Amino acid sequence: MEGTILRTENLCASFGSNQILKNINIDIPEKKVTAFMGPSGCGKTTFLRCINRMHELNPEATVQGKIRLHYEDVYQMDAMTLRRRVGMVFQRPNPFPTMSIYENVIAGFTLNGIKIKTKEKDEIVEDSLKKVALWDEVKDNLTKRATSLSGGQQQRLCLARTVAMKPEVILLDEPTSALDPLSTAKIEDLLYELKGNYTMVIVTHNMQQAARISDVTAFFYLGELLEFDDTKKVFTNPKHEKTQNYITGRFG
Repeated sequence: MEGTILRTENLCASFGSNQILKNINIDIPEKKVTAFMGPSGCGKTTFLRCINRMHELNPEATVQGKIRLHYEDVYQMDAMTLRRRVGMVFQRPNPFPTMSIYENVIAGFTLNGIKIKTKEKDEIVEDSLKKVALWDEVKDNLTKRATSLSGGQQQRLCLARTVAMKPEVILLDEPTSALDPLSTAKIEDLLYELKGNYTMVIVTHNMQQAARISDVTAFFYLGELLEFDDTKKVFTNPKHEKTQNYITGRFG
């Protein structure tokens, strides 16, 4: 695929004897939003966690096959370097509870021992919070604990923390499932605005969300990739019967 940033070759992932992903071959396009959808337990989140090597943090986890980021094998890279290039936003907002809003945004630098001047820190914090449309809401309270924010604000803060590291790819694991409809709409708007600058891969159970914000959609079923195409094609003219059944609500 033209403009591919992530490519997997015969990717298999397991927990102990339980195989979760089976020979996944996919080319994820650069600076677009790719949605992963499919019923619970079909391997979407595991795939996401393989991309930035969080899957291997489980002692029973194994991976076979290759994942390439710009032709570099991610399993040959330093894991911390990889996670700076491939950021992740989780299902539930997870700001560092003992840190202020300001400290949360630059946590990627401080936790990795990257020294930057105070002026540069200030610029990164302001720029990152503006990118996630949070600056105007928190600029007078940057020293407050991050946990003082609402759930939707916390999730935007987590997105700001990710964006601050200038990643090439942002992985999002159901980033709005714990949020109310208004906060969900704000996050969706943000992702839509950010997609020209970042490659984003989003796991979602919300089919309307996938249809609204993604450019391409992958449909997973029982650990296999059954369909991967332009989002409009997947939703209006799916090639696989199981994709059609899932989209029309016959199973989920």
